[in-house]
Amino acid sequence: MSHMDDNDIPSTPGKFKSSYIHRLRYNFSLTKVTVWALVFFGLIFLSVFFRSPSLSKPDDPTRRALGTNNWGGPSWEKRVRTSARVRSGKGSMSVLVTGAAGFVGTHVSAALKRRGDGVVGIDNFNDYYDPTLKRSRQALLERSGVFIVEGDINDMTLLKKLFELVTFTHVLHLAAQAGVRYAMENPLSYVHSNLAGFVSLLEVCKSVNPQPAIVWASSSSVYGLNTKVPFSEKDRTDQPASLYAATKKAGEEIAHTYNHIYGLSLTGLRFFTVYGPWGRPDMAYFFFTKAILKGKGISIFEGPNHSTVARDFTYIDDIVKGCLGSLDTAEKSTGSGGKKRGPAQLRVFNLGNTSPVPVTDLVGILEKLLKVKAKKNVMQLPRNGDVPFTHANISYAQREFGYKPTTDLETGLKKFVKWYLNYYSAGKKSSG
Repeated sequence: MSHMDDNDIPSTPGKFKSSYIHRLRYNFSLTKVTVWALVFFGLIFLSVFFRSPSLSKPDDPTRRALGTNNWGGPSWEKRVRTSARVRSGKGSMSVLVTGAAGFVGTHVSAALKRRGDGVVGIDNFNDYYDPTLKRSRQALLERSGVFIVEGDINDMTLLKKLFELVTFTHVLHLAAQAGVRYAMENPLSYVHSNLAGFVSLLEVCKSVNPQPAIVWASSSSVYGLNTKVPFSEKDRTDQPASLYAATKKAGEEIAHTYNHIYGLSLTGLRFFTVYGPWGRPDMAYFFFTKAILKGKGISIFEGPNHSTVARDFTYIDDIVKGCLGSLDTAEKSTGSGGKKRGPAQLRVFNLGNTSPVPVTDLVGILEKLLKVKAKKNVMQLPRNGDVPFTHANISYAQREFGYKPTTDLETGLKKFVKWYLNYYSAGKKSSG
């Protein structure tokens, strides 16, 4: 990544003299950053000041007041400090994991704790999907010694308090409003979490001393309508096919801005269709399994002219390795007290499996593992933000930290089905 020299930045931003403007030569990439930043900061403004009841659920937890103070006190502070403690002679970093009760967040938090790193989680436990599953993940992490603070990343008072208690060396930012199709039902939840939430976190991180290195979840969705395969980090990402993708693309531009101005070390991870035990119920492999077992029909989409819809399914353990590799190779931020002291690391990686599999093959594997024939309903891919295929080029991650996925789809689904049947067995829990 190239970095602009500090001499290219006026000492009083916004007060440009015309003679200075004529001397200044912005490159094309910075111009695009400015455009994206203006557009999506505008969306953040709208989400905060013009919340329309028709665009968000009245009881949507992402819209709840952030002033509710259900954290704090000596006991709470002790739990935070204990969870963040690095095991002597083992771990090397103390990590704040946002979205820690989520699918990826749970797995990475557990992996960090196992190797001796300090981990503190934060999650708002919203009801985008069954909160019971999130609470079960929370219990799993607590048994491993990971404390999850219940709170919203837009609550900057809470974030500042956490940084007062712990000198975090790293932040793994996984909290986000996920899902491509849900954006058509509740668009402002994406602005609230993926944009306003990200900015709130960066605002706190830029001001603490020392600044942490930040690894955060972007998405393969940023490739949008791109037809060049496999998708490379150098490919164009200015044609998002969904609001979710647009917010993740905007996040990458916002990351560039905070890296450029404040010296924050930022690494974005473009995940490709992550699956596995403790996964998200809104993902196809999950709700296909549920429907097949209940004898209900499943919708299988096909592209134009009956073309195949395929995904680069990536098993959770491989994603965890990519997250750990990114954290381990993240360089220190270079700012102090909100001021940049030198060029800082800025990276974006694809984390995929490099082997796209047709969705019809996914269904066939599930039928085999579940020993039940699926009731299939084949239909055209709707215009709801889904794309016909994804395919990751992972050579950059391979070079930087030896990323190498090792789990094929059948092996991964076998592990998922075993977990699913165990988790929802004997009527202990309802799959909805």
